[in-house]
Amino acid sequence: MKKQLVSFVIPCYRSAGTIEGVAGEIKEAMERLTSYEYEIILVNDGSPDDTMDRIRGLCAKNPRITGVNLARNFGQHAALMAGCHQVRGEILVCLDDDGQTPANEVGKLLEALDQGADVVYARYAHKHHNAFRNFGSRINDFMLRFMLHKPRDLYISSYFAARRFVLEEMLRYENAFPYVIGLVLRTTRNIVNVTVEHRDRQTGVSGYTFGKLLALWLNGFTAFSEKPLRISTVAGVSFAIIGFLYGIYTVIKKLTLPGVPVGFSALMSALMFIGGMLMLMLGLIGEYIGRMYICMNHAPQFVVREVVTQKEETDEINEKNGDC
Repeated sequence: MKKQLVSFVIPCYRSAGTIEGVAGEIKEAMERLTSYEYEIILVNDGSPDDTMDRIRGLCAKNPRITGVNLARNFGQHAALMAGCHQVRGEILVCLDDDGQTPANEVGKLLEALDQGADVVYARYAHKHHNAFRNFGSRINDFMLRFMLHKPRDLYISSYFAARRFVLEEMLRYENAFPYVIGLVLRTTRNIVNVTVEHRDRQTGVSGYTFGKLLALWLNGFTAFSEKPLRISTVAGVSFAIIGFLYGIYTVIKKLTLPGVPVGFSALMSALMFIGGMLMLMLGLIGEYIGRMYICMNHAPQFVVREVVTQKEETDEINEKNGDC
C-alpha cells in the first residue's frame, strides 16, 4: 500500500536554539509511524539571529527538509502560507518552532484524520504560556466564536493537521492579510480536537508582543467577517433613537418644569460619547477601505528570497571546494 506523505510546515522566528530539536523529534516520531512518509518545510520569517544558517545545516543533512527564506518578517500566518505553497503531501501538519508543541504526538492527529475528520487541532490539557499569552488566547477564542461562528467546544491552537483539499482551499486565498484559522473555518466544519501535552519553553521568549497580537485580532475582525460594520450600523441606529427620545424628554421636562436648568455637563458628556463612537466607526470603515486599497495594489502575502534543499546545499559546498 502506498504510504501517505505528511508535510510539516514550521514558521521559524528566533528559533536557532530550538529548530534542530523540533526537526529531530519529527524524524523520530515519523520513523515509528511506518504507514507514512514525511517532509519538513522550515520557513525563516526574517529572523534577526542565525536561524537560517541552522536551517541550511538541516537541509544539508536531511533530504526531507526544505528551507524557505523570506525577504523580511511577514508574520506567522504569512509564513505558514509561504510554507504551504511548498507542500507536496496529502496531509498538512503545522506546529511551532519553539518545542512547546509536541511533535512526537503527531500520531494522535493523524489517527483522528484517519477516523474521518477534515481538520484536527491539538488541545492542551495544561498550557505553559505566560498570563499575557493566555489572556490573548481567550480574546482570540471569543473573537472566533463571535465573528467566524467557531463552535464553543472547539479549541483552536497553532498545532493542527488538515487534509489536502483544505490546503488547496487555503492556497486559493491570495490577499495580503492571511488568517489561517479563518481560512480553515470557512472551508469545513468537520473539525475535531485531540489532547496533547504542552511543554515549557526551553529558550527565549514568545515572539508575540501586544502589538502583534492586536494586529492579529484586527486581521481576524476584518478579513473574514462584515459583522463589525453591522455592529456599527446597529450602534448608530440605537444612539440615534436614544438621542431622539432624550430630546423629547428634555422638551417635555422644560415645558412642565420651566425652572429646572438644562444640564450643560450632561450635554457635553453626550457629545463626547457620541463623537467618540463616530470616530471609532469611521476608523473601522477606514480599516476596511485601507485593506481593500492594499489588496487592489496586489501587495504580496510574502516574498521568498530563496528556497533551500539538500541538492542546492551540496552544489554550493562543491563550488566552494572547487574554488579552493
